[in-house]
Amino acid sequence: MSLHDDLTSVQRRLDDLMRCVARLDEHTGDSLDMRRVRADAGRLRESLVLLLDAAPGIAGTRKTEMVTIPDAPYDRRLWTDAEDEGLGSPHRHAP
Repeated sequence: MSLHDDLTSVQRRLDDLMRCVARLDEHTGDSLDMRRVRADAGRLRESLVLLLDAAPGIAGTRKTEMVTIPDAPYDRRLWTDAEDEGLGSPHRHAP
C-alpha cells in the first residue's frame, strides 16, 4: 500500500472508532473512564490531522485556500475612530 492509501485507511478506521465511541457513550453514560476514551479518540483524530499536514507527498490531497492581499493602500476612513494600541485615544494623554 502507498502512504496515501495507508492514511486513508487510518482515517476510515478512526471515523469508525468515533462512531463506536459515540454509541458506547450512549450506553455507559458520562463516567471518568468514558471521558478518557472520548479524549483519547479526539487526540488520535488531532494527531492524524497533524500527520496529514506533515506527511511528504500528501500535501496535494489537502486543499488550502489562498488569500490574496491587495497592494493598494487601505482607505484611511477605516481608521477614523481607531485608537493607537497602548497609547489610547489621540485626544487623551498617554499614561
